[in-house]
Amino acid sequence: MLKSKTFLKKTRAGGVMKIVREHYLRDDIGCGAPGCAACSGAHEGAVLESQPLDPPSSLCPQPHYLLPDTNVLLHQIDVLEDPAIRNVIVLQTVMQEVRNRSAPVYKRIRDVTNNQEKHFYTFTNEHHRETYVEQKQGENSNDRNDRAIRVAAKWYNEHLKKMSAENQLQVVFITNDRKNKEKAIEEGIPAFTCEEYVKSLTANPELIDRLACLSEEGNEIESGKVIFSEHLPLSKLQQGIKSGTYLQGTYRASRENYLEATVWVHGDAEENKEIILQGLKNLNRAIHEDIVAVELLPKNQWVAPSSVVLHDEGQNEDDVEKEEERELIIRAAVSEKMLKPTGRVVGIIKRNWRPYCGMLSKSDIKESRRHLFTPADRRIPRIRIETRQASALEGRRIIVAIDGWPRNSRYPNGHFVRNLGEVGDKETETEVLLLEHDVPHQPFSQAVLSFLPKMPWSITDMDMKNREDLRHLCVCSVDPPGCTDIDDALHCRELENGNLEVGVHIADVSHFIRPGNALDQESARRGTTVYLCEKRIDMVPELLSSNLCSLRCNVDRLAFSCIWEMNHNAEILKTKFTKSVINSKASLTYAEAQMRIDSATMNDDITISLRGLNKLAKILKKRRIEKGALTLSSPEVRFHMDSETHDPIDLQTKELRETNSMVEEFMLLANISVAKKIHEEFSEHALLRKHPAPPPSNYEILVKAAKSKNLEIKTDTAKSLADSLDRADSPTFPYLNTLLRILATRCMMQAVYFCSGMDNDFHHYGLASPIYTHFTSPIRRYADIIVHRLLAVAIGADCTYPELTDKHKLADICKNLNFRHKMAQYAQRASVAFHTQLFFKSKGIVSEDAYILFVKKNAIVVLIPKYGLEGTVFFEEKDKPKPRLIYDDEKPSLKIENTVFHIFDKVKVKIMLDSSNLQHQKIRMSLVEPWIPGISVPSDTSNTDINEPDKKKKKLEK
Repeated sequence: MLKSKTFLKKTRAGGVMKIVREHYLRDDIGCGAPGCAACSGAHEGAVLESQPLDPPSSLCPQPHYLLPDTNVLLHQIDVLEDPAIRNVIVLQTVMQEVRNRSAPVYKRIRDVTNNQEKHFYTFTNEHHRETYVEQKQGENSNDRNDRAIRVAAKWYNEHLKKMSAENQLQVVFITNDRKNKEKAIEEGIPAFTCEEYVKSLTANPELIDRLACLSEEGNEIESGKVIFSEHLPLSKLQQGIKSGTYLQGTYRASRENYLEATVWVHGDAEENKEIILQGLKNLNRAIHEDIVAVELLPKNQWVAPSSVVLHDEGQNEDDVEKEEERELIIRAAVSEKMLKPTGRVVGIIKRNWRPYCGMLSKSDIKESRRHLFTPADRRIPRIRIETRQASALEGRRIIVAIDGWPRNSRYPNGHFVRNLGEVGDKETETEVLLLEHDVPHQPFSQAVLSFLPKMPWSITDMDMKNREDLRHLCVCSVDPPGCTDIDDALHCRELENGNLEVGVHIADVSHFIRPGNALDQESARRGTTVYLCEKRIDMVPELLSSNLCSLRCNVDRLAFSCIWEMNHNAEILKTKFTKSVINSKASLTYAEAQMRIDSATMNDDITISLRGLNKLAKILKKRRIEKGALTLSSPEVRFHMDSETHDPIDLQTKELRETNSMVEEFMLLANISVAKKIHEEFSEHALLRKHPAPPPSNYEILVKAAKSKNLEIKTDTAKSLADSLDRADSPTFPYLNTLLRILATRCMMQAVYFCSGMDNDFHHYGLASPIYTHFTSPIRRYADIIVHRLLAVAIGADCTYPELTDKHKLADICKNLNFRHKMAQYAQRASVAFHTQLFFKSKGIVSEDAYILFVKKNAIVVLIPKYGLEGTVFFEEKDKPKPRLIYDDEKPSLKIENTVFHIFDKVKVKIMLDSSNLQHQKIRMSLVEPWIPGISVPSDTSNTDINEPDKKKKKLEK
């Protein structure tokens, strides 16, 4: 049956176009109940159970299926995902509405419907002859959709009655809309709210905790006193932003002070780029990463950023007067030049809430169901939840979602989502740091895995099309020990004309991951492989990362090769790019490769190739440094794990060899060569990587620190910085140069991916290269896959596709990649911090030499070279007399009693694990030398006030 709508549309040219929309209605769409004779054979995909054995409901004792409306799906997805809820009919009308309103919920519901064990059935009611409804005149689309859902529920109940009498099934309509529920009951449809139904499942009381509390009445605090001003409606906010009364920006809460936040204003205006908010009422219920509208306060109300550390530790959850006292503390007297544009939040444009990890702060009131949840991320306010299992959740990591924040509540309301496990447990803490840094780490879905090649896999004649056979070359790979995802391999040989041929061969991942399929979409979403201390979260499934794409030795592998003809002075004479087949002759570690190069007795083909590469790499590096490339330093640590417990038993800084530098030089050269080629071919949509030059103010601390040691650091260009770092040597203090380079690294900007058509500045500051990209690690970086596709099209080895030449789509990909790379870095640091805590938990208290990196008003930040560990030594502690501190910002220096500390001074510190705060455990450092009475501690005594050195938390972000 065909329904059609005809309407007229005016074209841009002024003509009139007739548009006909056809809508097909069918009789052969199955209801999903397997025992239904009328629909047998019409079901596709997952079906409902013939006899639902759902948990018994006191409201609906007979076997039944559930049919939720759109709002239940949007707001109660945590309940629907619970294993106890099965046999749910999801209507096409509902799915379409959810898709339009929330992409994350739509993805979650798709995952649930694909799970065979859940028995969720998607019913195409919009194309079924008996359930399709047309919009009535004067009826809005919302009311039409509500009616369509009721029509489908009624049809289901009548349809299922036609099944055999003993198999009597009901369809229960679940809605939180009062009017919709009343209409359904009038029409004879069994209908309940989600809360009524969940509370009727007496065998599953824990489900009640997962209910989102939506109505703001009844969930507020008893006092009912209004704390916050009302948020303006979106229409008023948009008008205000347009007229310039309000500014739109991203709300960034402070980690150090819960009464302070900044808003980064969107747009290109230079003034008021960053607005400070101080005080609960001005923060007005905004949460970290929300998009907000702010109103600037008059200049006489502007404030300066606070230097006070304030954490919300109070138990009395609604003592607003106390908060007002604290607000006065942070507004210390400051000079006028310190004042910053200050504002208040007038409304929320877009909430960016996510599920939060943390711990329950159990209420002191006996039998209370209301408790406060403290998130692991200090930027998120505490959340009030109702739970009946508070005792069981104490000392455990849990996930909570926010439901809303009423005006008369000090904290937002939320609901319990799931229990992750015990605090301090390695698996639990790894899960927390992955969730908190938004690292996608679920196993790859069947839809993704279905696009992997079938095993056993071998290279076919079709694969050899547009590909060179380079299996005869003496290719080898050099990687860290234990590396299974080998992206790159190298070769070097002398040509008949006396020149050298050097090849960089990169895994041809884009051969296996085709544009637009589920595997490609998942790789793009993940963006990068994340390396934790004991775990690798792959960007692509293991079959590719550790097998078919990995350039292991003695197997044929597909590659993308960049081959240069060079003279012996490492000058490039010719460059060739080609898809290829290689067979690596050796998979070496950096140490093994170094041993071959240094050995007097080894002269085989692999060793000769490595020596040739090493010789050229030294020339390339020298030339790069002459151009102004920076050689910076950051202490990287390596844990030695116990083979049985997998706990860290030793912690050392990583040793770098010549071979590390050799591989790096050729990777850089390949990346630069490919960047030039793809930009030549695609000037508007090449994916490139740039590193902006830091603003001069970033270097202030480096210049002052060097000056305190009578050294001059010039920072006007990268070349002058590199040269002055090379000259900054002290015969009596050999580690000084490394410290200066570590400090210089902290002054740098973040390197980012961008689309060439959306930017004019391509320069890479750190490498002193006018153009750069990433080509050499496609197994672990999605950016490289896009670059491979661009290069393949440029050399005619593969065909293009629309998204590849759409600069706006490419800019969106870059935005996600930059976010994923930043989060991966933070997750890696958090993993190192956690394993460092485990190490010191088992090692106990130790004293070590350290160097001062930064001097603060009441503390020094030190680096311990032995462990590559950084930490803060505080000189002001609670319940102890305050020492006499004089801080000089110019030098910078800190005078404590009669001792003066400068940057790079050598000190001795005692290191221990502080477990007094279960959620935020940290490495605590105390001064041992120089000895300052009342401040320094003896190196050999154990500290008795560190409570239960047992559990831990994460995060050491810089």
